[in-house]
Amino acid sequence: MTTGTRHRPDWDTYFMDMAKLAARRSSCLRRAVGAVLVKDRRMLATGYNGVPSGVTHCDVTGCLRDRLNVPSGERHELCRGLHAEQNAIIQAAFHGVSIRDAVLYCTNLPCIICAKMLINAGVRRVVYLEGYSDTLTLEMLSEAGMELRQLEGSGP
Repeated sequence: MTTGTRHRPDWDTYFMDMAKLAARRSSCLRRAVGAVLVKDRRMLATGYNGVPSGVTHCDVTGCLRDRLNVPSGERHELCRGLHAEQNAIIQAAFHGVSIRDAVLYCTNLPCIICAKMLINAGVRRVVYLEGYSDTLTLEMLSEAGMELRQLEGSGP
C-alpha cells in the first residue's frame, strides 16, 4: 500500500482526458478532435471527427479541403467528414439520449455550425482546450448564455 497523496483530476480534467482519448479515433488528415457529452458527471455520448459510417476514410480518398486549398475555419461544407461535436450529438440522438443541460468537453472550441447545434440541443456549458478561428462562435455562445471554460493542458 502506498502512503502519501495521490493526484485525482478534477471533473473537467477527467472528462477532457476522455475527449482527448476520443480524438485518437479521428480519421481526419488535418486535425484530430474529440468530444464527450456529460450530464450529472455521467458520460452520455462521445464523438470524433471523421467521415460517416460506411464511407471511405480520407486517408484513402485524400483531403478534399487540402485539394481545394480551403483555410481552416472556413467553408465547413467542403469536407467529407463530420465534426466531433456533431458525431457526439448524433450518437446521443441515435440511442435516444437527451443532452439537454449537458456539458460538452471538446479538444477544440466548436465552429459556428456546431455551436448552433449545441445551443438548440440545450447544451449549457462547453469546456475546451484549444481555440478556433471563428469569432462568431464566441458571440453566439455568449448571446445564448452558454458557459465557456478553456482548460490549460489537462494530462497526458
